Amino acid sequence: MTIPVYPETRVALKGRKGLIVGIANEQSIAWGCAKAFRALGADLAVTYLNDKSKTYVEPLARELESTILMPLDVGIPGQTEAVFERIEKEWGQLDFLVHSIAFSPKEALHGRVIDVKRDGFLATMDVSCWSFIRMAHLAEPLMKNGGTLFTMTYYGSQMVVENYNIMGVAKAALESAVRYIAAEVGPKGIRVHAISPGPLATRAASGIPEFDELLAKAQAKAPARCLVSIDDVGKAVAFLALDGAKLMTGDTLYIDGGYHIID
Repeated sequence: MTIPVYPETRVALKGRKGLIVGIANEQSIAWGCAKAFRALGADLAVTYLNDKSKTYVEPLARELESTILMPLDVGIPGQTEAVFERIEKEWGQLDFLVHSIAFSPKEALHGRVIDVKRDGFLATMDVSCWSFIRMAHLAEPLMKNGGTLFTMTYYGSQMVVENYNIMGVAKAALESAVRYIAAEVGPKGIRVHAISPGPLATRAASGIPEFDELLAKAQAKAPARCLVSIDDVGKAVAFLALDGAKLMTGDTLYIDGGYHIID
């Protein structure tokens, strides 16, 4: 019997190029993912939302040794395309994409789904779902040798979670998009994953009412009896970009200590 030889962990992704969208600070899920990818040898392009967030993101990009750092507000026409154009010019390829952004106007997020105004609904869907579809479209031609697309979701897409409201609707649409895109790009060797962490104390989560109570409930009920960290998420996401995970695609993958299986 021949025992397979695996590459050293620290260079498992050496030569691979990835785009990380969604780092806001050191508490961001995207930062946990970026650290894990870099630890495996990948080269990373990083984006920041605006000049204010650049103050926090730029030092992290230096820590990652990123040679591409660009602004990206998906609500500003042309910025998304500019990021992919630069990647094509400087790298000529893309091996993975981490889409870790979501947004809902306060009045839409805090109200009942049945009361959401059209503009609030459209703004929520645009950033939280359509932006991933657009990035997948732009990434596809750069993934000449296959690749992996990641986006972040949450359990509130499948079950009614108090105070998650219209974001649950958007995440359900996002998970459906993952399945359809996975079917469309699978023949090209491109995998697509929706990653569903348990509750995390990120800046984005701070907009959800009574979030501390949700954290306490998750820790008490999850089979692992602990909360997930950004590093837990990052390591699992990086694993899914490895060749060993090449036949995994189209699913929503829970990284939550088993919380989603408990009533």
